[in-house]
Amino acid sequence: MNMLKTKRTTPKLSVFQTFKTKGKEFTGEAMRQQGIVMHLATETLPTKRTRTAIAHRLAERNNTTWQNIYSGIFRDLDEILLPLGIVEEAGRLPIKRGPKALQDQGVPYYQLTNSGLLVAASLTEISKERIRIMSDFFEMNSNSKDKDLRKSILTLLDVAPNFVSSLLKRYVESYSEGKIDQLIPFDTDSVKKAFDETLMIQRELLEGFSSLSNLDREPIINFLKRVA
Repeated sequence: MNMLKTKRTTPKLSVFQTFKTKGKEFTGEAMRQQGIVMHLATETLPTKRTRTAIAHRLAERNNTTWQNIYSGIFRDLDEILLPLGIVEEAGRLPIKRGPKALQDQGVPYYQLTNSGLLVAASLTEISKERIRIMSDFFEMNSNSKDKDLRKSILTLLDVAPNFVSSLLKRYVESYSEGKIDQLIPFDTDSVKKAFDETLMIQRELLEGFSSLSNLDREPIINFLKRVA
């Protein structure tokens, strides 16, 4: 008797996935995963971090009913974000109603892992929280090798947040594309793999600008202010 083997697909993070025919428009899956990560990055109450609570919050943002998106959120958590180690179960909340097995086990609620914090910091939608998230991330992943990188990223968040946004977005995209095997550790060697032409141009501008005298910098700054 021939046994049919079920083909298992490797879970893939899709927070920056766009439609192939619609330019930079995010897919529904990307928007759901972004919403889950953003919610867990900013919500502190366990009761607000269950599947149902997440569905309610995302439904409010998208002007729909939570029942319409619950199955998608369930799938994103159980088949993608949890297996990839972006999200982890943080505990269980007791319930008094529903199936006895569920009452005994409780309802799971979730939190971001260290990798999840890094993904959250790459999302421009939570730019107000990015410094706190990056600080939390480096505090949880600090070692002597990362000190210069930590200081550089946190300084750039103050003076050039859009550059950091581009860097982190490209880093997470590189992970999604398989160019980086793991999001953690976030170190110089891993960041090098994420550098693309845009980041190379930005680095060239930074290096060139820093070598100029104050007299030569002023007309360049004025030019960039006029065109940007």
